Amino acid sequence: MASEAIEKGDIVWIEYDAWTVNPNGTQTLFDTTHDEVAKKEGKFDEKKVYLEIPVVVGRGRLFEGLEAALAEKGAGARDPRLIELRTEREFLRQEINPEVGMEVHLGGKHGLVTAVSAGRVRVDFNNPLAGKTLKYAVRATRKAKTPDERVRAIIDMDYGLAEQFKIHLKSGAAEIQLPDVCKTDEKWFVSKFRVVADLRELSDLKSIRFIEEYEKKEPKAETKAEATPVEETKPEQKARPAPKKATRRATATKSKPATGAPSEEELPPTEKAPEEL
Repeated sequence: MASEAIEKGDIVWIEYDAWTVNPNGTQTLFDTTHDEVAKKEGKFDEKKVYLEIPVVVGRGRLFEGLEAALAEKGAGARDPRLIELRTEREFLRQEINPEVGMEVHLGGKHGLVTAVSAGRVRVDFNNPLAGKTLKYAVRATRKAKTPDERVRAIIDMDYGLAEQFKIHLKSGAAEIQLPDVCKTDEKWFVSKFRVVADLRELSDLKSIRFIEEYEKKEPKAETKAEATPVEETKPEQKARPAPKKATRRATATKSKPATGAPSEEELPPTEKAPEEL
């Protein structure tokens, strides 16, 4: 991008290596966008994403030294008024056991514990780089040219994940559909106001609308229970019919005649009873 001029108010993506210059002339890396540099200097952080970043030029968003290409201005001079003595009891009430070198947050300020003695804790609330000589190696890789690029750059600058936002621009209005991650991310709740402020300041948008979309999940159609397959039996395995139970027919039984006396049916015709003659 050497042939393209950068002006105040431009949004550009930069890659850089940042060093502190020690009194003995050596340099210590404290920030970079290059993972290979971080590994070489023993500063690699697996949780960090090493990529070019978008920045606004000339709006006081960067160290004055970096923005004006004057590294010696850096983070400014150290302010003795930002070094405070606190009671050790104040830390213990927050279940913090103060130790030298510990980073702490007190009263909305970020500080570094520099001494612990006789129930007193000295905390330095200066920028960690204040008073140090800084050296930057910076290269601008590209510039946001279109309105869509500027909106995405601002989202990326203030929150991140710009590629997951759906952006629709029309007639000076912006409709920005939020990705699902924003719906429960506390960081977004805070960053949203910064995004709106920067969009108003750094773009020509007259209205900004954020859209959260929640879809109703339809219940899945119940699948019919599959018919239980009937196990086919081989001919020789077919069950034989159960044998029929023998049934006994009820028959009338004739009483046997007395011994020596023939029955009426057995009498010969010549021996019929007198009334039948």
